Amino acid sequence: SNILGVVVTPLLVGVMFSVSGGAGFSLDAVEKILLQLLAPFVLGQLLQPWIGAWVRGHKKILMPVDRGSILMVVYLAFSHAMAAGVWREFSLTDIAVVILIDIVVLALVLALTTWGSRMLGFSREDEISIVFCGSKKSLASGVPMANAIFPAATIGAIVLPVMLFHQIQLMACAVIAQRYARAAQR
Repeated sequence: SNILGVVVTPLLVGVMFSVSGGAGFSLDAVEKILLQLLAPFVLGQLLQPWIGAWVRGHKKILMPVDRGSILMVVYLAFSHAMAAGVWREFSLTDIAVVILIDIVVLALVLALTTWGSRMLGFSREDEISIVFCGSKKSLASGVPMANAIFPAATIGAIVLPVMLFHQIQLMACAVIAQRYARAAQR
């Protein structure tokens, strides 16, 4: 879904902008997104035959870099939001509404992925993967896309729903993971 999102998101934003009288489709934004998100993925896949075994063999050394880069993206998103005054720009009611919408969207996605994986006859292990991956919308890809598509002054407000969703998703999936673990122990 993240790879599809890299292609579909700029197209959808371009359509929305053109319908609302905005600038419309931007090849510059698509180029930035492809270079920041798709190119590293493709490069990693191409290098897999030569460095894949080494990377898998050195997970403990590389894990802090992997997690640290995601932590930096999240930190930068929150920092930009703070610097832009996003928390002053929106009332507590506005933020509560966004949180409520995020919770409803997450609940729907979790329910659909759980139900869908069971209806299609997937194994329990596959169901777990589908549920967790299906709900995962990451700041690691959302913030670079937002930076490429939108003006810098609007980034905080634009990524606010994703920032809140990310935190809610982490908390909800931690609870779900514990339930799966208890079920596996039984």
